[in-house]
Amino acid sequence: MITVVKCGGQVLDDNLLLEAFCRDFAALEGPKVLVHGGGALAGRFQKALGMEPVKYEGRRVTEEDTLQVVTMVYAGWCNKKVVSLLQADGCNAVGLSGCDGAVITASKRPPMALSDGRVVDFGWVGDVTPASVNAGFLNLLLEKGMTPVLSAINHDGAGHLLNTNADTMAASVAAALGASLVTCFEQPGVLRDREDPSSVIPVIDKNTYAALKADGIVADGMIPKLDQAFDALAQGARKVRICHSGALLAGGGTIIK
Repeated sequence: MITVVKCGGQVLDDNLLLEAFCRDFAALEGPKVLVHGGGALAGRFQKALGMEPVKYEGRRVTEEDTLQVVTMVYAGWCNKKVVSLLQADGCNAVGLSGCDGAVITASKRPPMALSDGRVVDFGWVGDVTPASVNAGFLNLLLEKGMTPVLSAINHDGAGHLLNTNADTMAASVAAALGASLVTCFEQPGVLRDREDPSSVIPVIDKNTYAALKADGIVADGMIPKLDQAFDALAQGARKVRICHSGALLAGGGTIIK
């Protein structure tokens, strides 16, 4: 079975965590695809350029200037850094954005209503679905012994680049490939108490998720992460796990059912 692994959060901005993660990913058996973000580093670059990152419910607003920054960070530095580390670990990785080989085509997100009723235009943000994924191209690379490394920069097929939530992208890729999905970040799983790393919630189903959101236990950037996990299962992914970047091989974390 194919495994789709999503790496994000602070991992891509921490050399030690990233190097350890890449070693584990390279050692993961079977065909695999890596999807990465880079939001922490992109936010740091924005601030260094005098820009203030804007997010609503964990989702980044992407105006033209922001699109240039995230493209340079995600499809440039982050993607090639990860590919170089994987090559050093013996994994024949190939780095791609959505426009490369038309591997993923996104549609520009229309203005959308937030949970509090406000309507927000997210700018140059793209939404993807399993139908957006060129599964044939990914399978061809996998059959040739290559490991695709996908940045969260996609295109609309009409010459426009679009910033995509990496969790959305990973969920769509996993569903399109009928794969297992593992989402890795800097926490050991979904926490009941964000200050207590031992408070991992081992299993979350839809009913549990609704209660966790209502109680404010799951909030901010964890909401899109879990939304996409459930979408992945509904659309064809085999299973979903959320865990620390160092637990890719060891297991554990939170299972989404």
